[in-house]
Amino acid sequence: MEPLYLTSITCICCETTYKTSRVRPSFKKPSNRDTDFCSHYKTDFNPDYYVVRVCPRCGFASTENGAERMTDAQKKEYYDTFGSRWIHRDYGGNRTKEQALECYKLALLCCGIIKEKDRVIAGLLHHIAWLYRYEGLQEQEQRFLRFALEAYITVFETEGGSLNNAKLMYLIGELHRRVGEPRKAVQWFSRVVNDKRITDASMIRASRDQWQMLRENNNNELFEEEPAAMNA
Repeated sequence: MEPLYLTSITCICCETTYKTSRVRPSFKKPSNRDTDFCSHYKTDFNPDYYVVRVCPRCGFASTENGAERMTDAQKKEYYDTFGSRWIHRDYGGNRTKEQALECYKLALLCCGIIKEKDRVIAGLLHHIAWLYRYEGLQEQEQRFLRFALEAYITVFETEGGSLNNAKLMYLIGELHRRVGEPRKAVQWFSRVVNDKRITDASMIRASRDQWQMLRENNNNELFEEEPAAMNA
């Protein structure tokens, strides 16, 4: 069985139906996963490479979490800003690392043009950081982790009430840790552990683990007392 399969997508911008590749579920088993949910795979078919769909006709790039339709004003803005200069390209087959990065940056450009939701933009920025991590390009990874962190904080401030707050708060703490801001990281981890409204045991446990690691690495200076016991 081939790792990739084709699925049909209808572009929300030009309404062209095109094919894009996805990785079969049986090939999506990661060999390990980082503490910010970045998965690593032993095969060459990394599912992260195929998250973004790019219309070969107009170049509009999106993900399944993005907008389901565009207004006429958004379409005009897209064509005026970028679409009119698009040269036909097809990303529907097997993607290289370079092509995957191109797709993500196209999606980021499109999100900016149509003013996509912050949570979609945050996810794209985070995935781009992962692509650089796969390549060992730490400076670029750090750059995009900071962009993702800022976007996630905006999501928490504007959409927090309708999302999984525990996972979002943990992720904000973890990205603070990864960009070298341990005190801010501890503040977010502590909020997850001590907020009685949060019952997500896995995120509470992960927050406690990361807080404990920070405490050990910083000679117990970040907090004098350990966060409250994890909810049963």
